Amino acid sequence: MKTEAIEILLVEDNPDDAEMALSALKKNNLANKIHWVEDGEQAIDYLFKTGEYSGRDVKKKPKLILLDLKLPKISGLEVLQRIKSEEQTKTIPVVVLTSSREEIDVISAYKLGVNSYIVKPVNFEQFSKSISDLGLYWLVLNHPPE
Repeated sequence: MKTEAIEILLVEDNPDDAEMALSALKKNNLANKIHWVEDGEQAIDYLFKTGEYSGRDVKKKPKLILLDLKLPKISGLEVLQRIKSEEQTKTIPVVVLTSSREEIDVISAYKLGVNSYIVKPVNFEQFSKSISDLGLYWLVLNHPPE
């Protein structure tokens, strides 16, 4: 279990997509500290210092959350709702990174307060560029509240 501060929390159940995202971020030197969880329950536990992450310093928040919607245990929309409804996490930028093009998912995510909604590109080069651009914007250009 990592207890140090992280820059990105990646919430992705597909190991291939997670590996591509991790590889793209590392290749572009955009995140030295990335933590990957595979389902919505792990994301909630990580963010709110419960379950296997009960010893984590909750003050060390990620700078960005990359969130898939179609997750096991707790859906991405439920995770998003929890993040945006809690005082200690609602200012963390959340980017939905999903394969869902369903308009209901897009509308629901924005109503819950998502900062950006991106449909995963099918090809690796496009996916890698999308992740790189995301990292550049949210970690380097964006100026969040302290």
